[in-house]
Amino acid sequence: MAVQQSVGPDPYFPDNGDSRYRVHRYELALDYRPAPNRLAGTARINAIAGRSALAEFQLNLADFKIGRVRVDGRQPHYTHRGGRLRVRPAKPVRAGAAFTVEVHWSGNPKPVASPWGGLGWEELEDGALVASQPIGAPSWYPCNDRPADKASYLLSVTLPSAYAVVAGGRLLTRTTKASTTTWVYEQPAPTSSYLVGLAIGTFQTVLLGDPGPGGVPQHGHIPARLLPEFSRDFARQPAMMELFQELFGPYPFDEYAVAVTEEELDVPVEAQGLSLFGSNHVDGARGSERLVAHELAHQWFGNCVSIADWRHIWLNEGFAKYAEWLWSERSGGRTAQQLAAAAHRLLATLPQDLRLADPGRKAMFDDRVYERGGLALHAVRCALGDEAFFAMVRGWVRQHRNGTVTTPAFTAHVARYADEPLDALFDAWLYGTALPPLPTLGAPAAV
Repeated sequence: MAVQQSVGPDPYFPDNGDSRYRVHRYELALDYRPAPNRLAGTARINAIAGRSALAEFQLNLADFKIGRVRVDGRQPHYTHRGGRLRVRPAKPVRAGAAFTVEVHWSGNPKPVASPWGGLGWEELEDGALVASQPIGAPSWYPCNDRPADKASYLLSVTLPSAYAVVAGGRLLTRTTKASTTTWVYEQPAPTSSYLVGLAIGTFQTVLLGDPGPGGVPQHGHIPARLLPEFSRDFARQPAMMELFQELFGPYPFDEYAVAVTEEELDVPVEAQGLSLFGSNHVDGARGSERLVAHELAHQWFGNCVSIADWRHIWLNEGFAKYAEWLWSERSGGRTAQQLAAAAHRLLATLPQDLRLADPGRKAMFDDRVYERGGLALHAVRCALGDEAFFAMVRGWVRQHRNGTVTTPAFTAHVARYADEPLDALFDAWLYGTALPPLPTLGAPAAV
């Protein structure tokens, strides 16, 4: 596994994360009361200092009341303002040394403000939802909020027994005492802070398909009233899982869950081992099936293979978009070539001032990142041919499993599967802004 950590602050979000250390494991214990939207939490964070001693470090945490902070059991000096918890240990942490941070916090969680609206913990009419991409994780727990810092998680949530908790990972225990129930989930796979997802509500749980021996358990958690529509809309997800494992390699986690909220969401959101959909994505007519494929594909691209910083977001979204096209092609819908042509026609009508390999913070969720990202991968497929292309994709996932990647790492990887240099292709699709000609399967990819 090749892990490529970015050095220094994320250029898009310099106030988020601290590259001077990395977290190995988060153990979060939350007590949540939905009616008053009251959250009290304890975090135990196991971390490792970088190449220099840590006289101080920071965590990201929104506007909560801090009850206690400890570093290796000792009380440090700390300040908490502007979403940053700055900690100065009583004694500097030695370079390369393991250390433990304990934080107690409480308050009323709310989304973190961003250019795309509120992100993170969202109070619903009856429950709550966490969708953090890209900087919403500090809305509910203290974290080193940078995508390259991946850690395992143990998550315990106590709340009134009328509610259920859905989180990414495996449900270890569910314990009821008096009127409250504690749900404990573990996600052992390295996880970026923004990919820790959570849904709180009243759900009916169903098994999607029969995983069989060695298969991937897939569960749906939905409002009971939506069960008939959900059963149709997600009926083909097990077939998607089979196809993506054939094309991309084994599913990277222990299980996969989808949760549907009672409320509408602008777009579904991926989390590690979990995808979150709104009630508007369930219509009984498979109207959002491409999004079902898109979110599932993120488990490989974005979650298992994560970006070192947000400049490389096209590696998440381009692959997930192309997975939509591949599912359509293999399930009797329009071919990838036809969908690429449609995307190309759309992009031709839009401003051609976006650089895919570094779109800038304002444009990182622009539709052009998704469509051009899918087209860039189609261009690579056209250049390599199917056998080499899918071998390249499986090799990419295998080599970088649980690690972090960059655009230069991807182009270097692709080059190993090409018979001739692809510099002109990459310059045009990834680093240029003008729209190159439509690539065509069976013909050289024009640039």
